[in-house]
Amino acid sequence: MRQAFNRPDGGAWALLWDLLTFERLMTNAVIHLVYWAGLGVILLVAFGSTGAAVGVAIRDPLPWGVLLAVPMLVGGLLVTAVLVLLWRSFCEFYVTIFKISEDLTVLRRDLEAERARLPKA
Repeated sequence: MRQAFNRPDGGAWALLWDLLTFERLMTNAVIHLVYWAGLGVILLVAFGSTGAAVGVAIRDPLPWGVLLAVPMLVGGLLVTAVLVLLWRSFCEFYVTIFKISEDLTVLRRDLEAERARLPKA
């Protein structure tokens, strides 16, 4: 059986205790930073594909350059849209897994409290 330690009362000590014992997870705050950082990388990919399409169109003076650049631009934007959706779903999955963990922790505490209240046979 897991040994229960007393959680300190107070602002800084309680926060430090939560961080050291994993009683409270920081995923909600961290996942927002990871999500926006990932969107920034995806935005760089979008700028890169747009710049490549414009570069192809400018480099070739014939209409073939523009005919190659348009599908390249559309494909790059479609890939960017898919990446944004996949990144969002990955981040939501990550948060969901940790929410399940928090719910299981609460259920375990309730079960331990219920066992402590029952008379021993």
